[in-house]
Amino acid sequence: MNDKDPKTIDNIAMFFAYAYMLECESAERYQDMADCMEVHNNLEVSELFQKMAQYAEQRVEEVSRRTEDIDLPEIPPWEFNWTCPQSPETPCSDKFHYLMSTRQALEVALYNVNRGSEFYAQVARESPDKNVRHIAAEYVADTLKHSDMLKRWMTKAAENDDEPLEDLDPPNITE
Repeated sequence: MNDKDPKTIDNIAMFFAYAYMLECESAERYQDMADCMEVHNNLEVSELFQKMAQYAEQRVEEVSRRTEDIDLPEIPPWEFNWTCPQSPETPCSDKFHYLMSTRQALEVALYNVNRGSEFYAQVARESPDKNVRHIAAEYVADTLKHSDMLKRWMTKAAENDDEPLEDLDPPNITE
């Protein structure tokens, strides 16, 4: 980042520091969601979120390989300059609940992948460093593949007329 614009990622080390943080956060959140779905016996959605966590973990491993010889800057979480309160591929908690259908889960995942793609696209457009722009564009292409995959899964879920689960043991709320 430079001092003129705190959102500008102007070198490879900074880009990979952001990418690493984004993908670690994404993997962790998707695994949390998968675990929650499993606890509530929503196994199909749990499997979907496990796959999404695996994709993010693969990206973390790729970033680690690409940065073996690079000293990544340590950026405290409160200094990350996301355009939203959480990292771009972190699922929003208000869109997540344990009774969600597969289609609803796919919508959440697609929304998050698209936010990640937008982040990388912004870096690809705005970074003053041509190498950063090139690598960010690679990441955009990769996230678009995940977006296409999720859209295909959504089509399949629509064909199965996916309905939300019924809560067989709803919370006991006194009036």
